[in-house]
Amino acid sequence: MEKSTVTEIRERFDNEVERFSNLETGQVATMDAKIALELITCTARAVKPEAKTVLDLGCGAGNYTLKMLSKVPDMNCTLVDLSQNMLDKAFERVSEATPAKVEIIQGDIRDIELPKNHFDIILAGAVLHHLREDSDWEFVFQKLYDSLTPGGCFLISDLVVQDHAEVNQLVWKMYANYLNQHGGEEYQQKVFDYIEKEDTPRSMTYQLDLMKKIGFSSTEILHKNACFGAFGGIK
Repeated sequence: MEKSTVTEIRERFDNEVERFSNLETGQVATMDAKIALELITCTARAVKPEAKTVLDLGCGAGNYTLKMLSKVPDMNCTLVDLSQNMLDKAFERVSEATPAKVEIIQGDIRDIELPKNHFDIILAGAVLHHLREDSDWEFVFQKLYDSLTPGGCFLISDLVVQDHAEVNQLVWKMYANYLNQHGGEEYQQKVFDYIEKEDTPRSMTYQLDLMKKIGFSSTEILHKNACFGAFGGIK
């Protein structure tokens, strides 16, 4: 199947702002969404308790930044997303939560300019699975590493595949069961269809190895349940 273009992905998210605006539940289609949100933001605070700057990549309606500000207040926030509608909602919500500077950048992470040695915390919630080629993954991880301050952290919560075929098959069956329980077979098929069309996830191992290759001083696995993981690296 031919994968979605950047434009198609942007248009889909333009129409789904409210679905990404619930801080209490997180994304229902994501297993352990609330747990991952809590773990990632707690970890960021533990690594950089005096953080002054946060970059929320693929920010959606701003849930990750809002949760982060509840733990480390008054950070300057940079919100990046393909969807202007998502950014508008995120800007509104985040601006209400902090007196600090809130900047929005609409665009593809591969194309936008990021300052070097600037962000104490980078959060990437359910966004990197849209990257396609190995070269894209390496380029983006290098760009994010370069934009971190020394000792800063890059933390990911995302859909992941497994490197072993049979294990991969098993965890996707687990995910299918989860979706069936939440919305029935039709819902499960709808989610699987858009993953097939839109997403190209990589394994957690692939991403952690890439971090080490680029130069992160340490990597951490925070949580994994079937084909969802929370993990990251520290510069």
